[in-house]
Amino acid sequence: MPYRRLPNTDMARLRALKAAREMGEQIPPFKLAFSSATLQKLRQFMPQFENMFHQQRSALSLQVNKSREYATLMRKARLYVSHFYQVLNFAIARGDMPASSRKFYGIRENDSRIPPLQTEKDILFWGEKLLKGEAERIASGGSMMNNPSSAVVRVRYEQFAEAAHSQKITQKSTLYATDRISALRAEADKLIQSIWDEVEATFDLLPDEDRREKASRYGVVYVLRPYERNEQPEPVSETADLFSEEEEFDPVSQSELNKIRLDELLFSEQENSREQLQYSISFQQ
Repeated sequence: MPYRRLPNTDMARLRALKAAREMGEQIPPFKLAFSSATLQKLRQFMPQFENMFHQQRSALSLQVNKSREYATLMRKARLYVSHFYQVLNFAIARGDMPASSRKFYGIRENDSRIPPLQTEKDILFWGEKLLKGEAERIASGGSMMNNPSSAVVRVRYEQFAEAAHSQKITQKSTLYATDRISALRAEADKLIQSIWDEVEATFDLLPDEDRREKASRYGVVYVLRPYERNEQPEPVSETADLFSEEEEFDPVSQSELNKIRLDELLFSEQENSREQLQYSISFQQ
C-alpha cells in the first residue's frame, strides 16, 4: 500500500506549502480540510520561506557564474606574476641586474626560486610584493623591466583582485541564504506535517484510494514501496513523481556541500597566509 512521505528537500517543502495555500485560496474556510488557524500560520510563514528559497538559488547561480570568470582571471594573473619573476631571474643571470634586486620584491638575494603561486592568497600576496618592489627599484635608479612590465602585470593583478573580492561577497550571500533557509526547515516541516495530518484526518472515513486522491490535492505525497511498483506501474499521483525527481537533483543539498567546501577554503586560506608570511620573512633574513 502506498505510504505518505514528507518532503526532505526545500523544493519539495515549497511545493507542499504552495499546494496547501492554493487550496486555502480556492476553498471557503468552512470546507477546507485543515483548520483556519493552520491556514493563518501558513500564510504568515510561507512568504519568508519562499523568499529565502529563491534568494538562495539566485545567490548560488550568481556564484557559479562568477566562479568561471574568477578562474580565468586567476589563471591569467598567476601567469603574468610568474613570468615577471622569471624575467627578473633571467636579467640577473645575464648580469643585466644585480642579485640584490631580488630584495625589492621580498626575496632573498641568492634565492632564484619562483614564489609559490598556487592559491588566491599566493597570487595576491606576491603580486602586491611585485608591484611595490618594482616601483621602489625604479625609484632607486633601476631600469624598468619588460615582457611583462609591471604596468601590464598590474592590470591583470587588479582584475583578479577585484574578482576575488566579488567572489567573497557572493560566497557570503550564498552562505547567508543557506543558513537562513536551514533555520526555517524545522518550522516548515512542522507546519507541513500539521497540514497533512489534518487533511488525512478530514478524509479518514473515505476508502483508501479516495482518501489519497483528495489528500493529494492538498499536496500530500504518497509513494509506492519498491516491491509494489511492479504490481502497480501507474504512479499513485503526479506529485509523487515530481517529488522523487526534484528530491534527487535538489540544489539545496549541493549548496550545503558547497558551504562545507567554503569553510574548508577559509581554513586553508588562513594556513596559507601564515605560510606566506614565514616565506617572505625567510627571504629577507
